[in-house]
Amino acid sequence: MAKTIDSSLMLSNYQSHPRKTGSDILGKDDFLKILMTQLQNQDPLNPMQDKDFIAQMATFSSLEQMTNMNSTMNQLLAFQEQSQLMSYNQFLGKNITWHKLTETSDSNQTPSIEEGTGRVVSIQYKNNTAIFILEDGKKLEPSNISQVNE
Repeated sequence: MAKTIDSSLMLSNYQSHPRKTGSDILGKDDFLKILMTQLQNQDPLNPMQDKDFIAQMATFSSLEQMTNMNSTMNQLLAFQEQSQLMSYNQFLGKNITWHKLTETSDSNQTPSIEEGTGRVVSIQYKNNTAIFILEDGKKLEPSNISQVNE
């Protein structure tokens, strides 16, 4: 009697199906599904030991706490970025003294420090950082400002 393999179970067919999950990262729901499947399919003569169950529940608790902490950290970072960007608005219309390190194309020469003053007329936000634009068109980063003049 010849046995045949169902073609839907072949690896090439299996890989062509799109994944049903939204990402490659296992979350809380995935962990619970795995745990429930494990409990449903355990050997009745050799059930899961209490210590194994407690270890898995501790892992689940840790996963949940890390997920919550990650969410809280993302909120904190977003709030900090907004706060920092809002505080840069104080520089509009102010005269500043600035310094900027100018690299030379020759590696043997020491970099020069360019200094100047100017009035901030605009602040541009690009890639989560502020760029100060002076009246003369000079663009500076916040780290280039050494003094704010009245």
